[in-house]
Amino acid sequence: MSSADRDAPGFTTRILHSDRSDGIEHGSLHKPVHASVAYGYEDARDLAAVFQGRQSGYSYGRQSNPTVEALQRKLTRMEGGLGSIAFGTGMGAIGSTLFALLTSGDHMVSSSFLFGNTNSLFGSFGQFGVDVSFVDATSVDAVAAALRPETRLVFVETIANPRTQVADLDAIGELCRDRGLLYVVDNTMTSPWLFQPRDVGAGLIINALTKYIAGHGSVLGGAVTDTGLYDWSRFPNIFEGYRKQPPAQWGLQQIRKKGLRDFGASLAPDAAQLVALGAETLALRMDRACANAQALATLLAAHGRVDRVFYPGLPDHPQHERAARLFRHPGAILSFELDANVDLFGFLNRLEVVVSSSNLGDNRTLAIPVAHTIYHEMGPERRASMDIRDSLIRISVGIEDEADLLGDFEQALNASA
Repeated sequence: MSSADRDAPGFTTRILHSDRSDGIEHGSLHKPVHASVAYGYEDARDLAAVFQGRQSGYSYGRQSNPTVEALQRKLTRMEGGLGSIAFGTGMGAIGSTLFALLTSGDHMVSSSFLFGNTNSLFGSFGQFGVDVSFVDATSVDAVAAALRPETRLVFVETIANPRTQVADLDAIGELCRDRGLLYVVDNTMTSPWLFQPRDVGAGLIINALTKYIAGHGSVLGGAVTDTGLYDWSRFPNIFEGYRKQPPAQWGLQQIRKKGLRDFGASLAPDAAQLVALGAETLALRMDRACANAQALATLLAAHGRVDRVFYPGLPDHPQHERAARLFRHPGAILSFELDANVDLFGFLNRLEVVVSSSNLGDNRTLAIPVAHTIYHEMGPERRASMDIRDSLIRISVGIEDEADLLGDFEQALNASA
């Protein structure tokens, strides 16, 4: 380790002081909310130069905003990247990014273990001539077998929602590097604190800011970060007009112009500030939530009214060793199947501390019956192919006191018949 590495501030210190290191108006400790949509210039030549990218500045709120830019710099520092673009939601980040980069005739390989809305979006790509192959991303061999000459990228999530499969992240990264493919990793379930996708060769990192980074269940947001590892000169779909800058900037430039600007899924400045404030305590919250998740998974695995528990921190999880090697902690998401004799909704209604809710990454522990809600639209055949049973419950573990959380599950299970 170099002296520079030893002297570099830690993760939380960097995030806490990110705004101040860039300079803030009037000595404020936080970047203020800039609500203006338009920006005026005394010299119209400056306005033209900003629009043409020859001069830094702001042109219109849909494309750029000082408060949002401060958050983007913070996210880039969190992921150790080259630059970031924020969007109004995580789905806005995924959809805008991929539609900006892919064109008719292209092919992409995706993990079959996807967040439900991402799965739905990818299923719609065929209408626009983009073919998607869904594979078991826990094995690099499955990804390699699906590649074609027209494959442009590989998309995976770190930990799958809801059954917590862990993708073969480092091996897939090596495969993409060898084949010259863009590697896109959704880091939402782990967050930049538990895992750094650039360490496995990711070119782009997706984060749903709504979840752990913001953390309080109070704001929507999403982001894409370019790690600087992918050689954009190898990507055939970059528009000629965006090739004037160095190749390292081509990807973000096209995503910003054809994704953020044209699709318009912009992050509002007041939302950006809420995300930035939440991000300051990411490491503290994740450490607590992951400790609670480990304790809860252990309790559930030993309970007679629980059939199966899915959590990478348990020794019998298929990717337990991989998770231990790659992640700081095995995450704060788990799921479990109740015994067939236990009434699913009766059990959920007996929980007192835990909230029945569809979000995840909140400070509060949230529970949801998967097949009846977030995976209902898929239909029984698709759910069966993913081993999503009617008795499956997903838990997003929060930061409650451990004794209160475990006690709540114990009383609800013991009262269930």
